[in-house]
Amino acid sequence: MAAGVEYTIDELARAAGTTVRSLRVYHERGVLPPPQVKGRTGFYSPEHLNRVRTISRLLDRGIKLNGIKELLKAWDRGDDLGDILGVGALLGGAEAGEASAGEPASAVDTIAATELQERYASVPNGLARIVAMGLYEPVDAATYRPADRQLIRMAEQLAAAGVPDAEVLGELERMRADCDRMARRFVDLFQRTAWQKYRESERDDADLVELTGQLQLARTLPGKAAAELVNRFVAHYIESDSELSELPTEN
Repeated sequence: MAAGVEYTIDELARAAGTTVRSLRVYHERGVLPPPQVKGRTGFYSPEHLNRVRTISRLLDRGIKLNGIKELLKAWDRGDDLGDILGVGALLGGAEAGEASAGEPASAVDTIAATELQERYASVPNGLARIVAMGLYEPVDAATYRPADRQLIRMAEQLAAAGVPDAEVLGELERMRADCDRMARRFVDLFQRTAWQKYRESERDDADLVELTGQLQLARTLPGKAAAELVNRFVAHYIESDSELSELPTEN
């Protein structure tokens, strides 16, 4: 996010994919800091946006606002969050050993909180960050399970290549933020063009077929284009480095 970006409460809600009412609740419950007031308008920063997205991810994982408040307060203090993330209160009252409703834990697909905490012990707030990013999610008070296996594999591959864990998580956080912004732009573009055109049309079968095709493109084209461009730019920067470009490549 570029420095100096500011949001009104409506813009913040739209950027975070939530509602103004939810933001007001976050204020009331003390999980979202107040905006900077200029004149009679409150303005929010990119840090507020990141905070709202983190709150949304934790809520999606069954953590209640009271628990989120304590977690974020500790995070802001720079405390070690391993123990905090392991307590039952953050899981909506689940006790140790109690599986989430309707989803019994599988020993094959779960990992102990202590193991995850040890794995990322070298990273400040490591356990909290991998949960907030959606790599893992809590099953019960002492157990987690993979939530995004593709990102986990990417993290492990980078770590195996010698990239420090702190760099790995930092890069994944930035990548998620970049992808979120690109996705938001494409959806906004679709709403301003194809969706608006459909709303102003007769909305007959032909219009619906056209809209459906455009929606499918909106779902798939951005990811394909982004992957192609990233690979193209990576190749460009490698070839621009005289030493890297001379290294052998696998066939």
